Amino acid sequence: MATVTFEKAQRWYPGADKPAVPGIDLEIGDGEFMVLVGPSGCGKSTTLRMLAGLEEVNSGKIYIGDREITNMPPKDRDIAMVFQNYALYPHMTVADNMAFALKMAKVPVEERKQRVAEAARILQLTDYLDRKPKALSGGQRQRVAMGRAIVRAPQVFCMDEPLSNLDAKMRVATRTDIAKLQADLGVTTVYVTHDQIEAMTMGDRVAVMNFGVLQQVDTPLKLYDKPVNLFVAGFIGSPAMNLLKAKASDGQAKIGNYTVPVDPGAAAKFGPQHTNITVGVRPESWRVVSAAEGGLPVTVTVVEELGADEFVYGTCDVEGTPGNIIIRVSGRGSAHKGDTIHVTTDPKDVHVFDTETGERLSD
Repeated sequence: MATVTFEKAQRWYPGADKPAVPGIDLEIGDGEFMVLVGPSGCGKSTTLRMLAGLEEVNSGKIYIGDREITNMPPKDRDIAMVFQNYALYPHMTVADNMAFALKMAKVPVEERKQRVAEAARILQLTDYLDRKPKALSGGQRQRVAMGRAIVRAPQVFCMDEPLSNLDAKMRVATRTDIAKLQADLGVTTVYVTHDQIEAMTMGDRVAVMNFGVLQQVDTPLKLYDKPVNLFVAGFIGSPAMNLLKAKASDGQAKIGNYTVPVDPGAAAKFGPQHTNITVGVRPESWRVVSAAEGGLPVTVTVVEELGADEFVYGTCDVEGTPGNIIIRVSGRGSAHKGDTIHVTTDPKDVHVFDTETGERLSD
């Protein structure tokens, strides 16, 4: 069993006034693809490096299966690490790079060749085994780094932002390759990224972190549909959720003179302790209506044409609205720069949060 368990694992860097990771509790299932995501400095890479043995664990424990590895040397943990910068040996061929760890472990020559050939077949690198890294593209180098991890047949893959050095098109293609490869191999994988699109498209589950603290651990769709707090709501989704400050009054959310419809479950929680609220609306949840229907007025500043649909960016002079309101509309040419459009939404599509605590009030 290659489950991974963090039990209040803490990392406190010398000289720092607070820990980078105060004490993380996280369980990763056997064969699961877990993505750690969050803004820069949130502790996700530190958490991964604690698992790999590259950072000291100041308190708490880490297990792989039933085996505690908290203070075990990295070479004894049965983990393969894929780094952001590939870390390939420039003077070695692709085959030698992939076989290097096996050579150090004194694996017999024939077995080394067999494992490298199989990994190369899986990664479509068979034709490149005699080349040096400088003769490869960025995507091919990343696949060599993956191959070096695969040949070791580890219990756990650790991947630290492996796609950040690739261009946009190559990043999309390679993330699909990695997700498929992980599913085929069935190896427990912990993947770190700051790109929430990568997190949403690759992970079986996603752990959202901020200031070293887990905010929510869930499937990508549950994170999108039911963020537990304002941080997760604002972080997950591209473009981001529209967050509008409102006042709770008589079971309704008031933004200036405009009333946002909210679901009864959230409205039932309104009271003296929840007067300042924030309502969240995804860009695709807005509906464009006529001025007579009384929607929120938005002055269009930018229209991003995406072909099948478009993103409309606009401003609203109603108190409590953010600097930019983003609306996703289907079709083309439905809005133009300088237009004033009116938008509304449905109660089921409105996320309600307490502004002070950030906690979710919606069901």
